[in-house]
Amino acid sequence: MAPPSERAKVSLPAYRIEPPDLLQVDVLKLVPLPPYHLETYDVLQVQVLGTLLDQPIDGYYLIEAEGTVNLGAAYGSLRVVGLTIEEARRAITEHLRQVLAQPEVAVTLARSAGTQPVSGIYLVSPDGTINLRQYGTVHVAGKTLAEARDLIERQLAQYFDSPQVSLDMAGYNSKVYYIITEGANLGDNVVRLPITGNETVLDAVSQIGGLSQLSSKTIYIARPGPPELGCEQHLPVDWDAITRGGMTATNYQLLPGDRVFIVEDPVVASTNMLAKMIAPIERIFGVVGLGASTIRNTQTLGRSYNKFRST
Repeated sequence: MAPPSERAKVSLPAYRIEPPDLLQVDVLKLVPLPPYHLETYDVLQVQVLGTLLDQPIDGYYLIEAEGTVNLGAAYGSLRVVGLTIEEARRAITEHLRQVLAQPEVAVTLARSAGTQPVSGIYLVSPDGTINLRQYGTVHVAGKTLAEARDLIERQLAQYFDSPQVSLDMAGYNSKVYYIITEGANLGDNVVRLPITGNETVLDAVSQIGGLSQLSSKTIYIARPGPPELGCEQHLPVDWDAITRGGMTATNYQLLPGDRVFIVEDPVVASTNMLAKMIAPIERIFGVVGLGASTIRNTQTLGRSYNKFRST
């Protein structure tokens, strides 16, 4: 099968998470496991039928620092901290019977103060895990987004009732390609760029501002192959056909791990090599010449000084 190119691109395989990717975790449902025991600063939603006409109970009530919830001036406060939701409902019912004949009470947990937020951006650490803080770590390296989401939900299920999580990529940091420019005997240059799945050879060269004065128009892609393949994979690029002719056949689509190799200009490389070989000889002659010039100047100054003394 021909390698994918500009007019025949392919979709990359399902993205596999690796360090140091960034994951965006959003929690859609996070309800503590029953039986939940109320804590200070939790918020209860309390609805009561059969209240006084001018003193309804229908709203959100904060459990204060003392562990009590205040139902209003006509009904007073009662302690609910440490109780389950059902126990709190019965306690509120008994408390209201001191004022009301037949109160009908409904209590739900509106917000849990003890539940730490989970939503946010997480960095995949070098060991392949993300740290959910007090809810532990989850190993996500090598997993797809769907597989990682299931693992996160399974981890949170130890603390919450049927948690629902949305997972997306916040930063594609682990899948890259490389542009290697031979330096014509002056040192090679390597640029590492993230891959999005849509780059071609022309896109890659544009990222480095085009071909340098040290480069020729000989370009190829070195594509890593499976270890059992036992040979190099080179895809030659026809630069003139791509740029001058608008041909797309060799404007290959880049894949993760590709090396776009730009060969040096042989004339420039030879010139630089010759200059490097001649440079030590030039330095030697320069030092010898400087020494001889220094000796001549010293002798001239000596003769001038002797002449001055004699006069």
